[in-house]
Amino acid sequence: MRRIGVIAIVVVLGVQLLALVHPDRHVALWMGAAAATIALLTVRWLVVRDAGSAFDDSRARDPAETLRRWRSKTEIMIARADSTRSDWDKYLRPMLARQFELATGARKGKDPRVFRATAVALFGEQLWVWVDPDNVSRTGVDEPGPGRAVLDDVLRRLEGI
Repeated sequence: MRRIGVIAIVVVLGVQLLALVHPDRHVALWMGAAAATIALLTVRWLVVRDAGSAFDDSRARDPAETLRRWRSKTEIMIARADSTRSDWDKYLRPMLARQFELATGARKGKDPRVFRATAVALFGEQLWVWVDPDNVSRTGVDEPGPGRAVLDDVLRRLEGI
């Protein structure tokens, strides 16, 4: 898209230069306006064409497909919660921490103390251990994950915000 914009500008400038060389100077304005109009209409046509093809709403409106995707994602989350600590740390912890940041607006980068205080107030010390993005275990391959009950409790608290 950027390339098309650059080409349009070059064409308009080229037409302006050609019009200035033309012996009848008042034609330059009309030639430049015509070139700019054609360039803008072409860019607009390309944007509308690309936007229409980028989104396939035939599948997005299918409630059965949406339900299948949601169910599949939920089953994967439950399986990872019941799996090892390593799976929890790799897949669920980042997602839960991101959801916590989005839901509360607390950012770790702004003020870590406020971030932690908000987290402990929402989850409590026992659950925050499983959401804290800095509490990743390096030896979690052999350790069991916290399980479905902890995942359910964390999600319920996030939902209650």
